[in-house]
Amino acid sequence: MEPLTIIFVSCLALGVVVGLLAGMLGIGGGLIIVPVLSYLLIHFAGMTVETVMPVAIATSLSTIIFTGMSSAFAHYRLGNIHKPTVLYTGFGIAIGAILGAQIASHISGALLKDIFAVLVIIIAAQMIFGKQKTSDSEASPWVLSCVGSGTGLISALMGVGGGALLVPALVWFRINIRLAIGCAAFSGLLIAVFGTASFVAAGWQQAGMPQWSLGYVYLPATAGIVTTSIFTAGIGAKLGQRVNTRVLKAMLACLLVLVSIKMFVGIN
Repeated sequence: MEPLTIIFVSCLALGVVVGLLAGMLGIGGGLIIVPVLSYLLIHFAGMTVETVMPVAIATSLSTIIFTGMSSAFAHYRLGNIHKPTVLYTGFGIAIGAILGAQIASHISGALLKDIFAVLVIIIAAQMIFGKQKTSDSEASPWVLSCVGSGTGLISALMGVGGGALLVPALVWFRINIRLAIGCAAFSGLLIAVFGTASFVAAGWQQAGMPQWSLGYVYLPATAGIVTTSIFTAGIGAKLGQRVNTRVLKAMLACLLVLVSIKMFVGIN
């Protein structure tokens, strides 16, 4: 079987898993996509750790464009989009996502791998031990923009939608949880669009990219993941109503820790 075919078929399977997890737990797929795609590209496309990380992250962000549009529209219909919050947060997110993609494109692949692994462990710890608290004051437009900038930068560095970072931050500033989730859904789309565009520009005519790449975005992987994840996300949402999501989150967090350790040791 040709390496391109192996990668595409593997990404179809990866999309199934990503969609189910997104539907059940409301998490972005980047936490799973980046390490798995890195492994596939190293073993079947001949890439190195130095070049594979920005490609895996950029490709992960590109898949969120499609899932993010559906999620944002659904929350808009439900009335969960608070325009002032989305406006100020979105402005910061756009700037942060562009900067994050540029930083990821210009630092060493080994350092980017370690940064990703550390941030994944932090998110996993939050999933297991985190408790939702609130501040005594509401966020100003300036604070919302700063929160958005930080979320956009970190999310673009990791190739994730940012919901795991943005929702707790907004709830901390006494924003209704439903509005916070709706804002995170719309913001994930912004992160994906601006982050992907920045990665495409940074990787344009970059040496060492596999065939069928658009900048740092590897199109066959994007197509494979999106093809299945858009269907399984709905299935995951229904399953999430029937299973104990707290146990699932704990299991996923443990898996993420193992993935992070593997990335520290080496993904090649």
